[in-house]
Amino acid sequence: VLPELKGRLDGIASRVPVPDGSVVDLFVETDKPVSVDAVHDAMRTAAATERMRNVLEFTTEPVVSSDVIGNPHSSIFDASFTQVTDGRYLKALCWYDNEWGYANRVCDLLGLMAGLD
Repeated sequence: VLPELKGRLDGIASRVPVPDGSVVDLFVETDKPVSVDAVHDAMRTAAATERMRNVLEFTTEPVVSSDVIGNPHSSIFDASFTQVTDGRYLKALCWYDNEWGYANRVCDLLGLMAGLD
């Protein structure tokens, strides 16, 4: 799907016995130095844009998997877990409701295809 990421991205899906609510635990090496504050500013700004406001949510509140059930966002960026090591290694956590978030993006796509907003 994204050929430029071939060999640069890896991950796993762990199935756990909860009704719904999933998490992405992302760890990346950045090209340029970053700080936790800079990452938070970028994510907060992105979440507030017209394009991303229904897709990305930024939160500083404590979150557990059941908290995201029924949340229509594709990603709930959990600021409490952001870490930067040596200025170049970023760890971020994003929650999502696998079914409801996906269903909302399908509706967005259908709206675009139908010429609706």
